[in-house]
Parts: sequence; C-alpha cells; structure tokens
Amino acid sequence: MSSEFRDFRDWIAAWVAPRDTSGPRPQDLRASDADRERVIMALTDALADGRLSPVEHEERVEAAYRAQTLGGLAELTRDLLPPEAQPIVMHDRPVMALFRTENLGGRWVVPAKIPVTSFGGKVNIDLRDALLQSHRVVVQLAVMAGTVTLLVPDGVLVTPAPGARVRSFKNETRPPDSPSPPIIELAGFVYGGKVIARCPKPPKRGFFRR
Repeated sequence: MSSEFRDFRDWIAAWVAPRDTSGPRPQDLRASDADRERVIMALTDALADGRLSPVEHEERVEAAYRAQTLGGLAELTRDLLPPEAQPIVMHDRPVMALFRTENLGGRWVVPAKIPVTSFGGKVNIDLRDALLQSHRVVVQLAVMAGTVTLLVPDGVLVTPAPGARVRSFKNETRPPDSPSPPIIELAGFVYGGKVIARCPKPPKRGFFRR
C-alpha cells in the first residue's frame, strides 16, 4: 500500500469520525472588553449608514456592554454584516478549498484541531487576532496541488508534527523568545503543494527615528 493511499485513507477516517466536543464551544467563551469594543464599532458604523435606527443602536450597544460570552456578542451583528466581515467569527467547520480561495481570519476562536483541505486551491488562515483554545493547535492538512498560508503573531512556533508528510514548508516566522511558546503543529500530508508560515512585517522605522 502506497504512503499516498494511506494518507488519503487516514484523512477520510478523520473526517467521518465523531468530532471532539470535550472543550467549551466557541460561543460559550467569555468575552473581553476588546471584543465588546469591536462589536460596538460595527454597530456605530451601521448607525452611520442607516442600517440601525438611533433607538436600535442604543439598545444593541447596551446589550453589548452586558454580554458575557462571544456568542452573545455575535448575535448583535449577525443581521448587519456578511459572515466573513463579522467582528466576532463563530467558525467551527473544517476549511476546504477545491480550486478556489478560502480565507479565515478576524476575531475567531481557534479549536485545538483545524482540518484543512486544499485540492488545487488556496487557504489563508490569519491567526493574528484569533483566540487559541489550546496552547497547542494541530492543523490537519490534506493538500494536493494547493497552498496553505498561515499568518501568525510573533511568539508562536510553527512546526511540522512527527510523521507529517509536508514536503514543502516555507517558514518565514521569527523565533519565539519564550521557552514555552504557543505551538501550531502541521500534521497530515502535502503533495504537489506548499505550506507557508509568516509573521506580520514590523513597522518601518522613519529615517530620523532611533
């Protein structure tokens, strides 16, 4: 049996297996003050262009300040913005790009395992504003002739998992300073494609700055 066939068989088994529901649901996680401010900014934009009346805006802003969970905040903007533009993203599905581009980013809750499939497509995963549910996140790859790009903040270690068949991995991140940094582990397989990990570029220094 070829290694390619075993990889494909294992990937299918992982997809049909029951999902791990032992951890908290993303919508049940506690909201921060920064999360509330994100939602209030979206509500204020909706007031400015007429999507909300002044009364509706006031009611939703008060509800945002009272909201204790991410799910409670997400409900306040659900009818105002498309899913990809929401200030709080409740993303809990596998990521799949079949000859197309899929983008995942913003303020979203990252589960301990992210299944990612790319057949001739591109997957862009932005973790800069994300909430990690676990100190170690496994990106379970099934990539054929596709590209997966991870944009991670400084201080995060991106590394292939033991036994992973990631034949093309370009790591452009900066080494973490912490002895125990958050870890993004690349598992699964990549054939005829590539995985790229990047950190955001540091701001340019002015000519006269020291």
